[in-house]
Amino acid sequence: MSKLWGGRFTKQTNKLVEEYTASINFDKQLAEEDIQGSLAHVTMLGKCGIIPQEDVEAIKQGLDKVLHRIRKGEIEFSVSDEDIHMNIEKNLIEEVGPVGGKLHTGRSRNDQVATDMHLYLRNRVVSLVGMLHAVQEALIGQAKDNLDTIVPGYTHLQRAQPILFAHHLLAYVSMLERDIDRLKDSYKRINVLPLGAGALAGTTFPIDRHFVAEQLGFDGVYENSLDAVSDRDFIVEFLAGASLIMAHLSRLSEELVLWSSTEFGFVELDDAFCTGSSIMPQKKNPDVPELVRGKTGRVYGNLMGLLTVLKSLPLAYNKDMQEDKEGMFDTVATLEGALQLFAPMIATMKVNKQRMRQAVNQDFSNATDIADFLVNKGLPFRQAHEVIGKTVLYCIQNNKYLLDLTLEEFQQFSELFDDRIYAVLQPEAVVNARNVYGGTATPQVREAIGRSELLLKTTEEWVALRQGNVASSS
Repeated sequence: MSKLWGGRFTKQTNKLVEEYTASINFDKQLAEEDIQGSLAHVTMLGKCGIIPQEDVEAIKQGLDKVLHRIRKGEIEFSVSDEDIHMNIEKNLIEEVGPVGGKLHTGRSRNDQVATDMHLYLRNRVVSLVGMLHAVQEALIGQAKDNLDTIVPGYTHLQRAQPILFAHHLLAYVSMLERDIDRLKDSYKRINVLPLGAGALAGTTFPIDRHFVAEQLGFDGVYENSLDAVSDRDFIVEFLAGASLIMAHLSRLSEELVLWSSTEFGFVELDDAFCTGSSIMPQKKNPDVPELVRGKTGRVYGNLMGLLTVLKSLPLAYNKDMQEDKEGMFDTVATLEGALQLFAPMIATMKVNKQRMRQAVNQDFSNATDIADFLVNKGLPFRQAHEVIGKTVLYCIQNNKYLLDLTLEEFQQFSELFDDRIYAVLQPEAVVNARNVYGGTATPQVREAIGRSELLLKTTEEWVALRQGNVASSS
């Protein structure tokens, strides 16, 4: 069969060119969105009197049949038909006859594919926000269960100051909240309709772009037809946000790998989220966080790949822009896979409170509080810092910890020490001394959990509203 665009050509397309330029092997993922956009477009063509209403109804029925066949796996997409748009149009014409060719009136594949990607990404962003919300819920649940669990806090991966384990987990809740905010903000630029821009200059037909936008649940339309077909900022923005999400998941993954090791022993991941060794029967490997950590690089690569594609492209559409899809699809799949596993993995994680407490008792992470004790007695902080440094060195040389020292041993470094130093050095006292907004003290962490739970409700409402929008436009 000749190409739908083949009237101007005198030769068949070289088979190698067909295979090289075809996008159907990956853009078939846009089938549902392509038909969704076409249904709105043909409805508008009828409303504006551009094609007869009976043709509109025939095309709609044909599109419904094609969609049904696609969902049942009955349609075999063809490389010779290049992309999802031409494959669907060919199948539509086979269903309803030549009238199916009227569907393409007033539009181009350029604005059609842009519309498909806006629809696709809009739906996925809403879904991903919901998945991030689920991970936050799991982290908050663990935080609530560990309000009394003290763990070493680290800088440079060296023990620094004791903190509540709940406080540590809430740091990731905050990171994911920023990720959610970025996705919500990107939704505003995703939810704009390019359809009606034609190939680049608009169309001679008296279409109603705002009607189509309303039908599809878009908040507005592109103001400039050239921009509408050439804009991929919304995908770049999504890929940038996705890269940060993966960065945050990768950081948490690294900590889960460390914490679940014998050397740390802070947590144990549920067996359902670990694998074993084919040769070492004792092994329990944290493969899920390791793989999430490893897959972060491919998401970064997808971002850099699209930025490179767009660099120096003249207006408007260029075939280079076909390269915008595979990285987007891969990023969505990578994020969905990671987030779907992370929520239950965190929720079922066992926390070894005793091992964490043991670690806190066998370090010098309470040293800063001794310095603060001396400062409150009038000693300048720099001098107090030196005193405590010498005290810690003495402990190391004598195989002791600060709470092991007698008062006489403390006083050999400063006469300002008194019996109150032992209360100051207790891990609970060290933690609760940091009773400032955002600090690790129990009252502050309890309030932070409450604030986080309020944000969860806000996110739930946002997702529910947008899911309703997506459903009404389907």
